[in-house]
Amino acid sequence: MVLIFSGVAAAVVFLGGFTVFAEYTNRMEFCISCHEMETGTYAEYRKSIHFTNRTGVRAECEDCHVPKEFGPKLVAKVVAVKDVWHHLLGTIDTPEKFEAHRLEMATRVWARMESTQSRECRNCHAFDAMNLGEQGRRAKVRHPVAMQEGKHCIDCHKGIVHELPAGYDPK
Repeated sequence: MVLIFSGVAAAVVFLGGFTVFAEYTNRMEFCISCHEMETGTYAEYRKSIHFTNRTGVRAECEDCHVPKEFGPKLVAKVVAVKDVWHHLLGTIDTPEKFEAHRLEMATRVWARMESTQSRECRNCHAFDAMNLGEQGRRAKVRHPVAMQEGKHCIDCHKGIVHELPAGYDPK
């Protein structure tokens, strides 16, 4: 009985601690607290349609980079510790070093997005919710084809929020 109670108590402490940690690290202020983020990817984001648009809806870092479900969120947070670690080690602590590793980091993010079929994008941009009549000329033509081919957001929309890294080859 003591073992069961201890296990339940440990699980509650872990889940509560993780929830507090996740909420704290999901805040925009945390995401841009490293100067290489503030002057680089955050500055790019501020120029994107995900920051300012005609509808007034804003997607923030967590909306695109942190899954909503507990298991995938836990994995994402564990993986993100690596980025903080590399900041602290000095691997990416300046804009120049960050840019030198940017293609490698972007490739990892794109691979994760591809593996989930752009799950976080689809929280806001589901094909079945799209009104093709309200979309631009190219989107009206390309979205139905993408649906038929089983494509998802990241297949066509790399670079929509953050600039494409130097050396990126779309092929």
